[in-house]
Amino acid sequence: MSTTAERPLVAPTVFKLALVLGGLTAFGPLSIDMYLPAMPQMAGELHAADATVQLTLTSFIVGLAAGQLLVGPLSDALGRRRPLLVGLALYVVGSVLCAISPTSGVLIGARAVQAAGAAAGLVIARAVVRDRYSGVEMTRFFSTLMLVNGLAPVLAPVIGAQLLTFTSWRGVFVTLAVLGSALLAVVALVLPESLPADRRTPARPAAALRTYARLLTERTFIGYALASGLMFASLFAYVSGSSFALQGVYDLSPQQFSLVFGLNGIGIILAGAVNRRLVGRFGEHAMLRSGLLLAAVSGLLVLAAVLFGFGLIGLLVPLFFLVSSFGLVMPNASSLALADQARAAGSASALLGVLQFLIGGGLATPLVGLGGPGTALPMAAVVAGFSALALLVSLVLNRPRPALG
Repeated sequence: MSTTAERPLVAPTVFKLALVLGGLTAFGPLSIDMYLPAMPQMAGELHAADATVQLTLTSFIVGLAAGQLLVGPLSDALGRRRPLLVGLALYVVGSVLCAISPTSGVLIGARAVQAAGAAAGLVIARAVVRDRYSGVEMTRFFSTLMLVNGLAPVLAPVIGAQLLTFTSWRGVFVTLAVLGSALLAVVALVLPESLPADRRTPARPAAALRTYARLLTERTFIGYALASGLMFASLFAYVSGSSFALQGVYDLSPQQFSLVFGLNGIGIILAGAVNRRLVGRFGEHAMLRSGLLLAAVSGLLVLAAVLFGFGLIGLLVPLFFLVSSFGLVMPNASSLALADQARAAGSASALLGVLQFLIGGGLATPLVGLGGPGTALPMAAVVAGFSALALLVSLVLNRPRPALG
């Protein structure tokens, strides 16, 4: 493994690198959302209560958080390739265990293993970008990354639902295992090491804890990290609540709902393209604030549309701009958060990801479910609240800074 991981490789083109890193960062959303439509089927086959099956989502989020916190310092100490290859192999093993789980208890444990492997892709993809780029070029690459993985959290439930038309919930996990195996092979063949030996830090638990403590008390980093985490929560609320709201309240058919989902995903891609083109002219901070302002205003209009009965079109238009703003916020927030962390990019990337998934999956999804079926108000209130909080956090904690280029 050491020889294979450290061997020199020809550097991939920007587009190929974006495809590989986009695939790595898509593992989290795909693994969370693809199997959601299969939960009722899983509960029936495993003879488990709905609450027990929902623990598979909880165990994945916990495993993802713990895995990122571990992988971050390891990648700063050992380089990026070795932890990434081990993580992808672990992801494949965890996915296979999920597919063959005989009981809900085994499935819950297998999901934690799968999550620990997925964590390596999430952390190291951002760290590789920080290793290779800085300033505006880093932000532009993160925007390119959004063109690749921006659709993952939006389209994953649709993909899962389509898979269930010709396979069972076990087939969903087999599909994830196949995807993981393919990406493992691609990474082994084409992704070179991006962290030179002279920039690595010793792997000491005490040093890792000090790094995390420093990051948590660093106003600039935590401001951008919280803003991105709160925006992630708004997107999670949309993903988890929109099917109930749009189909149950506004009577959209499954096909119409899939069309709306797809159009909103295209909005993320278009916003990422706009950000890539304009960030060199206006700077990362200005583009971030523009995205947060667009999200906050759109979120409030979504809430108003539900409260005052503006109808389906009155809801879909601001919802489109709310989801699209993700393509403006995430590249700039990630770039600004990692800008000053060249020697601790792995740890900073880990903490950034942990906050995103803990706030998004840990807070937003349960809040959306509080209202029960038959109402769109919980989804609207949560997306509006978290998008407004993201703007407020950025205004309070982050000061404008010169363009990083």
